[in-house]
Amino acid sequence: MTQVKERPILLSAPMVRAILEGRKTVTRRPVKFPFIDRAVGCELSGNEIGPDEIRNNCPYGVPGQRLWVRETWARVGNSDPGYLTFGATYPACLPPELENIPAASEIRWKPSIHMFRRDSRILLEITAVRVERLQDITEDQAKAEGVRLYTDHAELGDWWHVEGINTYSADPRKSFELLWSSVGGDWVANPWVWVVEFKKIGIF
Repeated sequence: MTQVKERPILLSAPMVRAILEGRKTVTRRPVKFPFIDRAVGCELSGNEIGPDEIRNNCPYGVPGQRLWVRETWARVGNSDPGYLTFGATYPACLPPELENIPAASEIRWKPSIHMFRRDSRILLEITAVRVERLQDITEDQAKAEGVRLYTDHAELGDWWHVEGINTYSADPRKSFELLWSSVGGDWVANPWVWVVEFKKIGIF
């Protein structure tokens, strides 16, 4: 039986929580240029990246393959090696019987890039991959990126925001723009991006 290919993907704490809560089912990542098609060895522009090029070149995989999530993590407790815990959901992710739980600020958190496969708790299956311009994102896709509905003043209509960014907008696309910019992305440049849709298949 052929083993399903898995690749790591880095996610911030707010986006991890969005996945766990079922609010995030897609991610956008910049296409790196120059883009050299592995199959034919020639350089392609963004509008030349079609289904065949995606299948041969997408660094995140193709439908049916999997992504394991790398997130901020640590081990706590007096035992060796300690209890595996995650910054995104600390301390709720610890066993309920654990006593003397340290404050989050007292833990030596390890960056997501240093997470090993064996310590990952979230497994995703890719359901679709495409390439498009960043600003082509729709309202529904912005919501699927993890943009959250602000419910404190529902009588004022639907307002959207991103966890950790204290700006609210009636347009979920605007909230996604703020999310993109918050991690160093250039919205105005309107880059080509990989659009990777996924479903959650495992929480361990």
